[in-house]
Amino acid sequence: MDKQIGNFVFRETSIKDVYIIEPKKLGDERGYFMETYKEDAFKAAGLDYTFVQDNQSKSRAGVLRGLHFQKQYPQAKLVRCIEGEVFDVCVDLRKNSPTYGKWEGVILSAEKGNQFMVPRGFAHGFVVLSETATFCYKCDELYHPEDEGGIMWNDPNINVKWPDIKEVILSEKDKKHPLLKDCKIEF
Repeated sequence: MDKQIGNFVFRETSIKDVYIIEPKKLGDERGYFMETYKEDAFKAAGLDYTFVQDNQSKSRAGVLRGLHFQKQYPQAKLVRCIEGEVFDVCVDLRKNSPTYGKWEGVILSAEKGNQFMVPRGFAHGFVVLSETATFCYKCDELYHPEDEGGIMWNDPNINVKWPDIKEVILSEKDKKHPLLKDCKIEF
């Protein structure tokens, strides 16, 4: 069900607490303006987060970052693409969730200005679809490098339907993540 609150449309997904958010763009011949976050609108939609850190990355076509999570300090993330286009994915790692091991994905683009709300207890990742992409995200917990974990991006039991990419480019770290069934994580 969609909720229109202020300058935002909050779209529920097939996984509880995961939302696609569409800000209203106000434009004219000069360009556009949009709110990307407004605390009272997000709280009214049931998304009550206190963001403490903003991150940004730039990547080239085919770069896949993920699927990442923090073990002891899980992060909720509000993510968006401010240049280019990405396919963004989250995987439910909440052990008692009826959607445990299920994924949700959305194409995020600078042109649309849409966002993806990934709650705590999820693995998260994205692949770049455009020539380059700049990706931004707000986190409700600080990043702790010693606490990071991950699951393999192409785990056959999760079966994410990634877009057809000519060459997937992974970091050395992301090439070594375990499958979900071999991951000892509980949220």
